[in-house]
Amino acid sequence: MEVDVRQGLSQLAVRLGGEGAAVADAQRLSGGASMETWAFALTGPGGREDLILRRRSAPFDEETARSVSLRTEAALIQATAANGAKVPIVRHVCDDADGLGEAYVMRRVAGETLGKKIVSDPRFDAIRPALARQCGEALVPIHRTALPAGVSLKTADAAADLDRYEEVYRATGAQRPVLELAFQYLRKRIPEPVEPVLLHGDFRNGNIMFDPETGVAAVLDWELAHLGDPAEDMGWICTNSWRFGRPDRPVGGFGDYADLLAGYAAAGGKPIELSRVRFWQMLGSLRWGVMCLTMYLSWASGVEKSVERPMIGRRVSETEADLVVLLEQGL
Repeated sequence: MEVDVRQGLSQLAVRLGGEGAAVADAQRLSGGASMETWAFALTGPGGREDLILRRRSAPFDEETARSVSLRTEAALIQATAANGAKVPIVRHVCDDADGLGEAYVMRRVAGETLGKKIVSDPRFDAIRPALARQCGEALVPIHRTALPAGVSLKTADAAADLDRYEEVYRATGAQRPVLELAFQYLRKRIPEPVEPVLLHGDFRNGNIMFDPETGVAAVLDWELAHLGDPAEDMGWICTNSWRFGRPDRPVGGFGDYADLLAGYAAAGGKPIELSRVRFWQMLGSLRWGVMCLTMYLSWASGVEKSVERPMIGRRVSETEADLVVLLEQGL
């Protein structure tokens, strides 16, 4: 069913701000086939409050999907916030009375999320050397958060991730020697399992709001949250695909491994070996390569028509170059 989001926001305004409240400057920021993000302001007797609406616009089955529901997202943000994590403030989780479908509202956080700007914009020159350490610090309260009541998440580990992505890769029928070698190399070096913790699941440059003066402002986009090895979150932000043209700075294109690990330990996190982080970094390049390959093939077969698929799909060659470097360096 088609939803008039602007009208829904107007109805929501009174619920959030009381009589006399209204919506101003409503604008859709982004969204694909199933997810939308809207920015708007709540105005009224109490002044102006800048907010973000995150809503799902397509049917969703949490049992079969890899991502979590928006209600679960909101609950995790609230739980990690209570534990000291840098996350947005959730203002409202929508219900049937709001007429907006599956959605929640959070307070807008000022800053920048575009990875290319984080690594190259002069506005970040002064704070950039501190960002890797801050990212390590930011992960600790997330990893220490217990699941809120009523929330259950899937658990992943290194062996299961390798199995899942190799199954996807084999199903494509593709023969990519570098990917084949990476699967073999990683399977021989699977780290010993650890007690699973809450993971953000997509912790990388692009999903973190950075303030040009203070650094990490908020960790965003929780749809891939799950339980697993804390080194997985660290390895993902180190994956070269999220360095935005700065391969010399392994953490997000702006910092070094040592600062990431030191920040994590200084904030009270259990020390993590660099080799374990690099295992997950390599696995990150491998799984992103498989994902890029499947996107290209979905377009080549005619299943998907969007030009976005082949544009992302061509990046499989970038991940193969990353993997060659990692294979040469070793863990």
